[in-house]
Amino acid sequence: MSTAEADRRARATWSALVEPGDEVAGALVQACGAHDALAWVDAAVTGRPDWAALGAHAGTGGEVVRRRVSTALRRWAVRRPHVDADRDADAAAHVGARVVVPGDPQWPTGLDDLGTAAPFALWVRGDGLHRRRSVALVGARACTGYGERVAVDLAVDLARRGWQVVSGGAYGIDAAAHRGALVAEGSTLVVLAGGVDRAYPVGNARLLEEAVHTGGAVISEVPPGAAPTRSRFLQRNRLIAATARATVVVEAAWRSGAASTAHHAARLLRPVGAVPGPVTSAASAGCHRLLRDGVAVCVTDAAEVVELAGDVGADAAQAPTQVGAPGDGLAPLARRVLDAVPRRGGRTVDDVAVRGGTTHAEARDMLGLLELDGLVRRVGGGWVLEADEQRPG
Repeated sequence: MSTAEADRRARATWSALVEPGDEVAGALVQACGAHDALAWVDAAVTGRPDWAALGAHAGTGGEVVRRRVSTALRRWAVRRPHVDADRDADAAAHVGARVVVPGDPQWPTGLDDLGTAAPFALWVRGDGLHRRRSVALVGARACTGYGERVAVDLAVDLARRGWQVVSGGAYGIDAAAHRGALVAEGSTLVVLAGGVDRAYPVGNARLLEEAVHTGGAVISEVPPGAAPTRSRFLQRNRLIAATARATVVVEAAWRSGAASTAHHAARLLRPVGAVPGPVTSAASAGCHRLLRDGVAVCVTDAAEVVELAGDVGADAAQAPTQVGAPGDGLAPLARRVLDAVPRRGGRTVDDVAVRGGTTHAEARDMLGLLELDGLVRRVGGGWVLEADEQRPG
């Protein structure tokens, strides 16, 4: 077995041996390499830990490190007899999944920013794993119609702009985000808390299959057969934040998993956006809290999301075109004269001067200039606005 193959197999084993986010295991693998770290653990759980060998590999031997590793070993020893890399590989092949590890072309390099909390490997179904331009859209499972509509609209527009939509495959905002990307024939990445062979929730099974077969992917850091648990859902949020260039919370309660994802993104120095909702809506309380605390910036459409996640300058949102009222930009005197001209009936120069608070000469001169600008016209012995619909107000 080549060194690369041994590393891949060891990383797949580590993904089954420890719980997601285990930083003791992560530090051990970073220090020793996945294969050598696993060999040391296997020897330690069947005999006595060789601290000298560990120190030679990792350069660590302090009492604090020993205590942490010793505690972790007791956890790992319970599960180690039940871990079977060959069985997991067969289960993955059965559903068309594969293992992706650091160094592979498809490995999302943003995951490396998690440091010792980075996953050891990813179990992947589908080809759309590593996209440079990706945005996480997350939110409440129990979303409102408003939140669902916003999530779909954002995902559709982002997908049409060439961005991949990342979310967690849950009911509510997650499902709306994936669905919007699929409607726009774009790519969507589903990050699961359980194995890629288990659609969770079951009601979204068809959605997950569509994601795989339309150029996206379904991924997990735990092997096939692994059950989604509360702690794994919370750890899954860090992967969503790390795989995307920015995270946008569409709708979230005061305490929610979506807010957790936002905080993971902020700790990774990824931009965070939040969509505001009605101030009376409990479903948007988490978004408003993120905005108030300065964790997120306000976003209301896909252009603002792209500006948040994209390249500085190149992806800046364009200011909306403002259709000004006729007469905008006029000098104060001309503005007063224009305001004194009626829609219909006509008004003499003297009447315009009285109503506008100007002299007769000022009113006469301004009316001539306004006529040249196409804002007023002469009717008989008086003046009216050029077009009725142009009257401001």
